[in-house]
Amino acid sequence: MPSTYDKIEAKTVGSNTPSVTFTAIPNTYTDLVLVTNLATDAATEFRVRVGNGSIDTGSNYSMTYLIGTGSSAISSRESSQTWAYAGYTSVSALSKMHIFNFQNYSNTTTNKSWLMRFAGADNQTTAVAALWRSTSAINQIQLIANGNNIAAGSTMTLYGIKAA
Repeated sequence: MPSTYDKIEAKTVGSNTPSVTFTAIPNTYTDLVLVTNLATDAATEFRVRVGNGSIDTGSNYSMTYLIGTGSSAISSRESSQTWAYAGYTSVSALSKMHIFNFQNYSNTTTNKSWLMRFAGADNQTTAVAALWRSTSAINQIQLIANGNNIAAGSTMTLYGIKAA
């Protein structure tokens, strides 16, 4: 039976870097899945931006997120942001697994949305529903360690989902 997921690109961070960007994402799939295992060099907030031809740094992102710590829960809604929230780690060098599901990323008639799940060894679990207010197809995705670095050894794999 053929696989539904096609690996588009895999990256491993060679040295600490503030961000990692996937470029030249083909428009031949219906959806994208990005799986990451990220570590940082200091406590940091993870962020994501997308774009078409270049990463959009304008105030075009909205998100709703829910965070659970095992003893408390937080939720919030933000709009007109220059990035979408993708989790926080209060411990440096702690590995975090993210799974992003980008729906209809290549459609050019609707705004783009994605869901993200994130968990790590510090017992924090996060779910985010994000929106990029653009009808452009997504052909770039950027992961950012806000104010710090994604640590060497972090891995990211981008998959394309074939149409049924």
